Amino acid sequence: MSNKELLIPASQADSLAINAQTRRGRIQMLLLLLACAAPVIASYLAYYVFKPEGSKTNFGTLVQPAQEMNSAWFDMPFKGKWTLLLARPAGECTVKNQQCLEALFLMRQLRIGLGRESGRVQLVWVNTDDQPVDPEVLLAYDAKTAGFTILPLPSNPQLRAQFQSWLDREGAGQKIQLIDPSPAKMMYFPVTNSPKEFGSIKKDVEKLLRLNRKGENLQ
Repeated sequence: MSNKELLIPASQADSLAINAQTRRGRIQMLLLLLACAAPVIASYLAYYVFKPEGSKTNFGTLVQPAQEMNSAWFDMPFKGKWTLLLARPAGECTVKNQQCLEALFLMRQLRIGLGRESGRVQLVWVNTDDQPVDPEVLLAYDAKTAGFTILPLPSNPQLRAQFQSWLDREGAGQKIQLIDPSPAKMMYFPVTNSPKEFGSIKKDVEKLLRLNRKGENLQ
């Protein structure tokens, strides 16, 4: 027995041994809980905290915090599904307007590119001028052919102003906006015709679908 141990009363030595054992048990329990919670923590961090940079990052811009939608804006359920949303005036989105067609085409190809996961994503075009959609454009980007739902702006002036403010926040009004199943805008993407950039956007969407199923209702 060491001189140090001789200076410790037996009752206190027993108490120290019990405390050490208790601490080890608590540490083991904490490590077990962390191991079980790791996937949830990783999903949360990927979704809300980390915003990757450079070539290793999300191509889209992560919205922090996510910007909630108002269910009163549109007569259509957004809750329970992922949504890619674009706002464009139908009067300008004609077969002669390549920029608008590129945005619609990009959205359609993104959904097709998701393969088996495509049913988890809906496409929405908000018609911002209430003009009729060009028949040729409608033929290519309707619900049956391309999975698009075309919606008018809210008729109520106050709701319309609210939506427009939400849409344009962070200068995202002309971009493709990704809405989660809660529903809230949580990322937006530039319109691009670059195959490389298309691949980057697709990876962003695939990653989010893989990490987050909370709140989905696919019926």
